[in-house]
Amino acid sequence: MTPKAERHVLQFCHGYDGPFLDCARQYASLFAGRGYRVTTVFLTGAPSPAVAAGCGSDEVEFLGFSSRQVRGLKLGAIAALRKVAARRDYAFCIAHRFKPIYVALLATGLPVIGVHHAFGDYQRQGRRLFAKLFRRRLALLGVSSAVRDDLRRCLPGWPGERIETLYNRIDVAARREALLPPGEARAALGLGAGDWVVANVGRLHPDKDQATLLQGFALALPRLPASACLVLLGEGRLLGKLRAQAEQLGIAGQVRFTGQVPQAARYFGAFDAFALSSDHEPFGMVLLEAMAAGVPLVATACGGAREVVEGVGELFPLGDAPALAEALVRLAGLSEAERAACAAAMAERLRARFSDAAVAEAFWALPMVSEWVAR
Repeated sequence: MTPKAERHVLQFCHGYDGPFLDCARQYASLFAGRGYRVTTVFLTGAPSPAVAAGCGSDEVEFLGFSSRQVRGLKLGAIAALRKVAARRDYAFCIAHRFKPIYVALLATGLPVIGVHHAFGDYQRQGRRLFAKLFRRRLALLGVSSAVRDDLRRCLPGWPGERIETLYNRIDVAARREALLPPGEARAALGLGAGDWVVANVGRLHPDKDQATLLQGFALALPRLPASACLVLLGEGRLLGKLRAQAEQLGIAGQVRFTGQVPQAARYFGAFDAFALSSDHEPFGMVLLEAMAAGVPLVATACGGAREVVEGVGELFPLGDAPALAEALVRLAGLSEAERAACAAAMAERLRARFSDAAVAEAFWALPMVSEWVAR
């Protein structure tokens, strides 16, 4: 019997900064054991052996453009990707974010599954017209149902099966293996062994709304353990304002600003609670990292965060500091048995909805995949 010939998938990413290297790994993993070979192409960023090894692909190409070079019509990028696409008989392309979707559609004649990681990508009329022009070979995925619904609002008239949800996911075993022991993590962050630690990880930016987090922590503080502190891991343009706010609230002594911490997920064992106060987070990978570490969660009840946390953590209305305070007090009052039950519920949520295996099953069940990929 003649073995079935391997097929090829082209994955096109804007770059590998921040979480996008792991996004490349996530999508490459969808094809493991399926008879496909994955070529991942990075539009921007210098060639890197570590990146090539970390994205889980059979082949990796670095086009090496700067952000400035891919403004405007992006003719150079289109020509470069066309050369890559000509080397293999690719079945289809997965492109992350609008710019790679644009380039992939113009450089190739392939069906393109465009993955959107943010809100508002089709608010501009020009982008809506572009998507309509290529609608016959374009399907879209949102990293949460909140992002999917935003895409559907911006592109009315598109069939629902052409705009679907595929969640981000996490390699739980690898994340747990990478965790530092709690004592070591606390020492590295300058935290005391007996501190009760609420943590936030992210840019100090209006979108992350750490101002509400500071207000909520201040309101909760009289009912939290005497050793309670709030630690913010990240840097950004609001650092000065947030420091001043902590002073005004009288909690400067209980708030720690660590700055940017490389591989911050390794330190989650240091935390007693994790709080995400973001304004309409598209998904919230940091929530999955906290769940993998077994850290009880509180997050805003909007954007993709609701889909991650609802049923296994606390939710509060966006910008509602008193409601956030009440949630922190409830987390502080959890018994050891309740914390263990919370950790078990989060582990099950990760397995059932946000693991590589669960998302791979969801991907291969999508109508767009049945139409374009599995034929």
